[in-house]
Amino acid sequence: MPAEIILQQTPDDLDLLDKREQLAAVRARLAERESELAQLRAQLKTFEGRYLRQVAVLYAELDDLEARIAEREVALYDSDSARSRAQNARQRAQETHDAAFGDAREAEVFDPPPSLKTLFREVAKRIHPDFARDAVEQKHFTLLMARANQAYNRGDTETLQRLLDDHREINASFTGKGAGEGAAAAELLRIKRQIRHAQRDIAKLDAERQTLLSSEIAQLHLDAEAAALEHRDLLTELAASLREQVADARYRFEFVDRQIKAHGR
Repeated sequence: MPAEIILQQTPDDLDLLDKREQLAAVRARLAERESELAQLRAQLKTFEGRYLRQVAVLYAELDDLEARIAEREVALYDSDSARSRAQNARQRAQETHDAAFGDAREAEVFDPPPSLKTLFREVAKRIHPDFARDAVEQKHFTLLMARANQAYNRGDTETLQRLLDDHREINASFTGKGAGEGAAAAELLRIKRQIRHAQRDIAKLDAERQTLLSSEIAQLHLDAEAAALEHRDLLTELAASLREQVADARYRFEFVDRQIKAHGR
């Protein structure tokens, strides 16, 4: 009976195995964070769209009326304070208008510059899933391409450049290595870099999530969810209140206009 052959794993083999397990775990956390952030972005974008349609447009209308009232009062009172109030009111109206309508207008005219298109193609040539060497890398490249597509649609040059730089750094020491100790060392270095990059990306996603959650629209969304638990629609309530204020502002504008006409101005 032949003697049983026991293959001993070297410390380098164990280290490589450990780092592969770490990489799989950190990539799983990264994918989870990306999914959570994508859901949060979509949720807030949907809510913001409803807010813009139902509420923001009424704020814009109200502030425009207030500016028109202040401008008419300049003709009525002809004072520096009246002119200052009119100027401030018009500036506020412009800011409110831009907040209500600016995003939609920018989305309509967005055309990625040639530099962004070139950068995206460079990234895609390196991290497209079709270029993966195995099933594990294909899964990872699929996530990277999803991130690249999102960055391209946002015009996010920084993220695209980081994806390209990461790919170059990770593969720099592995290129040209054959089998043996040199290849194993290069593979270990490549995996360590991948772990470091994934941990950095997790930190960036966590920071972006916190920024989103602390935004005004996120706080309003929380208030709307709390109101929904009481069977109330917060945005509908805000819109109803604003319509009343708009009606009052129209009445005041007409009143000031009648005063100006009565004084022959």
